[in-house]
Amino acid sequence: MDAAVILFLSSGLFLGWALGANDAANVFGTAVGTRMVRFGTAAVICSVFLILGAVISGSGAAHTLGKLGAVNALGGSFTAAGAAALAVYFMTKAGLPVSTTQAIVGAIIGWNLFTGTRTDTGTLITILSTWIICPLLAAGIAAALYKLTTYVIRTTKPHLLRQDAYTRLGLVLAGAFGAYSLGANNIANVMGVFVPSSPFTDFNVAGFGTFTSIQQLFLLGALAIAVGVITYSKRVMLTVGGRLLPLSPVGAWVAVVAHSVVLFLFASQGLESLLANAGLPTIPLVPVSSSQAVVGAVLGIGLLKGGRAIRWRVLGGISLGWLATPIIAGVTCFVGLFVLQNVFNQEVYRPVSYEISDPVLERLEREGLAVGALDGLKSETFDSAWRLSERLETEVGLDRTARDTVLRFAERKVLVVDPGLLDGLDTDWYTSAQIAALRRISDQRYSHKWILGEALAANAAAWQFRPAVQANKVYNTELQRKLDTLYRKFEIR
Repeated sequence: MDAAVILFLSSGLFLGWALGANDAANVFGTAVGTRMVRFGTAAVICSVFLILGAVISGSGAAHTLGKLGAVNALGGSFTAAGAAALAVYFMTKAGLPVSTTQAIVGAIIGWNLFTGTRTDTGTLITILSTWIICPLLAAGIAAALYKLTTYVIRTTKPHLLRQDAYTRLGLVLAGAFGAYSLGANNIANVMGVFVPSSPFTDFNVAGFGTFTSIQQLFLLGALAIAVGVITYSKRVMLTVGGRLLPLSPVGAWVAVVAHSVVLFLFASQGLESLLANAGLPTIPLVPVSSSQAVVGAVLGIGLLKGGRAIRWRVLGGISLGWLATPIIAGVTCFVGLFVLQNVFNQEVYRPVSYEISDPVLERLEREGLAVGALDGLKSETFDSAWRLSERLETEVGLDRTARDTVLRFAERKVLVVDPGLLDGLDTDWYTSAQIAALRRISDQRYSHKWILGEALAANAAAWQFRPAVQANKVYNTELQRKLDTLYRKFEIR
């Protein structure tokens, strides 16, 4: 890896450090704040389980974040991650538990605005909705769990020393679970913007299968988070652990468990699969705010007690931090991109062109669009999604949904299935039938991603999407992830 790549990745490592410095408070803040667990013990346990969660279970939330805006150049990824890190760092200096999720979302939107890339509104709405659902859900879980726990204690009446020992053990176990969930859910905030332009390559580890480029990114980011936990998280731990609401040791345990459960719900691909197979609505895999989760949990306990002990001024400061963070990150990212591109002549965006060609018109017709109105734009090339979207709105009169459909199929990418790269595919993830289909179309050139996808589907049933019903949601989502990985791997740049 050359020095330039390391330099560009440094902002992601800075963001990881900032996340560790800030969000470790959400895992062990209540335990440390109530003096039930020493800071050194909390930092070590938190670091180990953060790394495990990031590497083992981090891909689900990262995929959703990538759909918000595919930052496709290392210079852009560097700036977006750096802007988010600066926003989090300044809030950490103030002792406020801010949302790293909000910071990176603000930075990605800043990149989208600078480059003229469309923001996926569906994904944005999904992420924004979790900013409301997350603290409410954590508050509800915390209130119910606190009531149940206090009832059990009153009923069993354990000896004070035994209760103290159980509570300490419970805080350590809950913290380990919380750290794993934090790594699984929030590693997308740290390294998600680097996924489309990852400088790493897959390689096989004897006895363990393929260590993918994304897992390598996540391991690097997780190590940075761990350094942030150990070096700088103590101050924010004390804010969450004691200044918002004085908590008993039992209340501290309840807050950690409620926070951890919420993060796990929004990161677990296994749970998503279980719900989908049962025909039940699934929980979106998105990076949610661990700060909002733990603050919601603490408030749930406080409100259950009548709300009198809640320090509303502290809560007001935290809320202002949540509002300011995405704005600061977005503006910083926009300005940083301008400086990096125009002062230092660095590539912050690889241009993506769009064209309304005959194959595109035929595909849109199959989607049910009246393509006759698009004849005036036929064979014209557009250098950004924003320019094509504007013409579709002003000249053709398409609504947002129809414009998004046109943009999806009109995007040009030159793709060639390189047979030399097929041997490096993860055979634990791609089936033999899928790899065989790739070999049959190797060396062929495609001008759009969807044309490659249709060529694969025509060659093997293993590449065909199933009917869009709830039971097939996980299968179709996983298949789309495989295709997205191939599009990055086989793109000719």
